[in-house]
Amino acid sequence: MAYRGVYSQIKNPQKYKGDTRKVTYRSLWERSVMKWMDLNADIVEWNSEEVVIPYICNTDNQQHMYHIDFYFKHKSGQKYLIEVKPARQVVPPKPGSKRTRKFLSETMRFAKNKSKWAAAEKVARQNGMKFQIWTEKDLERMSIITSQSVIKEDKPLYKAERQLMPKSKYNPANRKSKRPTTRPRPPILKR
Repeated sequence: MAYRGVYSQIKNPQKYKGDTRKVTYRSLWERSVMKWMDLNADIVEWNSEEVVIPYICNTDNQQHMYHIDFYFKHKSGQKYLIEVKPARQVVPPKPGSKRTRKFLSETMRFAKNKSKWAAAEKVARQNGMKFQIWTEKDLERMSIITSQSVIKEDKPLYKAERQLMPKSKYNPANRKSKRPTTRPRPPILKR
């Protein structure tokens, strides 16, 4: 299940470099990273999806824009660009006995991600930054999350933050009730 919302619990707004009213997370892992960056005394400044990098995707040879999940500056002066991804998405998908739609979709997503990451690595190097991809394993190792604690502890707060999301047909909070179980009859056309 995808968790999305607006992170409205910023305790140190002076550290956030961007519009504090539009700090959107697309997973509870991202939300946990936001909380960690906000409360961590070693983080001097940070932002979420404010750094945009143009890149050419290998799948269609078109230019796209890559919104980096996080930028932060450590008290040592080192700056980082961070992408948060599930561990299964940072390795090429393993083909099964048949090439299914799921396999082809995962292959395309991995190829697109590799294009994004190559562009981010290049921009980071040119600007004296470090680009890193953090998976759930990294977040657990850094004590940002503990296994399954994110969902159990933050679910009530997540519901409140979800209401702050802009009205959109893609926002689950704005969806209407389930579709009717019977299909409406098509209108009869007269000649």
